[in-house]
Amino acid sequence: MTAVNTGTLRPIAEFDRPLWQRWFATREMAIIALFAVVVVIAAAVVPNFGSKITMTYLLMDMFPILIIALPMTAIIVTGEIDLSVASTVGLSSVLTGVLTQAGVPFGLALVCAIVGGVLCGALNGFLVTVVGLPSLAVTIGTLALYRGLAVGLLGTTAVTDFPEFWTGLVKAKIGDTGIPVTIVVVILLATVFAVLLHFTRFGRGIFAIGLAPEAARFQGVSVERTKFVLFVLSGAVAALAGVYYTLRYGSARGDNATGMEMQVIAAVLLGGVSIFGGRGALHGVIAGVLLIGSLASALRLATVGSDVINIITGVLLIAAVVSSSVFAAFRNRRRRTKLVLAGTATPVGG
Repeated sequence: MTAVNTGTLRPIAEFDRPLWQRWFATREMAIIALFAVVVVIAAAVVPNFGSKITMTYLLMDMFPILIIALPMTAIIVTGEIDLSVASTVGLSSVLTGVLTQAGVPFGLALVCAIVGGVLCGALNGFLVTVVGLPSLAVTIGTLALYRGLAVGLLGTTAVTDFPEFWTGLVKAKIGDTGIPVTIVVVILLATVFAVLLHFTRFGRGIFAIGLAPEAARFQGVSVERTKFVLFVLSGAVAALAGVYYTLRYGSARGDNATGMEMQVIAAVLLGGVSIFGGRGALHGVIAGVLLIGSLASALRLATVGSDVINIITGVLLIAAVVSSSVFAAFRNRRRRTKLVLAGTATPVGG
């Protein structure tokens, strides 16, 4: 009879835990837990943070960042990035304002603004996938291009006359709960992107591209087409956020949403998406957005200046990138340990 040296194999049990245990040990769950801690502490320490009206405004303020973070997650998982999203928000805001001011029916102006966002995303996708330029360089360029177009179309003025029905719609609440109606849009979009990213062949292709583009191509994944579609989706969603931003604040300006791309990227990376591609989950990203939003809201209520809040956002962005590398190194070390332990499991006795 042959026995196995179980003492040698015992550490392998760490890698064979039930799925629910491994899920709760993820970085995403750590961010969710940190978000909960921040909310509890802020509610206890910061006056009015836990009030219904504060929560309402927090959700309304986070709407554009939440929806832009959805396609941004997929783009970063492929190993690319889109720094032009905030400028696309600003350009779509200006298009909405200029067309409305010119007498175009608001519904048509809204459609034109979103089409403009689609074209912005398509230009990014074309330069990255067809011309073959790095997405970082491309979107730095289009960040300036789209912002310049926005300011050029409207100058330093603002359009503030929008239909009351539409401005009221984006500010509407669900009954007496204080929950914005727009949360329904967030839930729908998050569900669509979650299914697309985690439960479809297209989504598996996205992760495969981030891990090994050539291997993904060998397996039949259209790398260029997938990336192009993601940039187009990013542009479309950013344009939708631009329309919302315009109606939410009742103002179309060329400088709307300046700097928002940093908040989005910080939230995505903080939520567990690897800057190197190939890894990420939407529940972590949503927690990352809410964490940054809650922290910023608490600091504003505590009369902390916007410069300090920007510094904290920058620190979180750096921490997210560093921790992503640390987590990746830790996971690789665990995998190597597992392989070594499995290889040293030799029969004993006889």
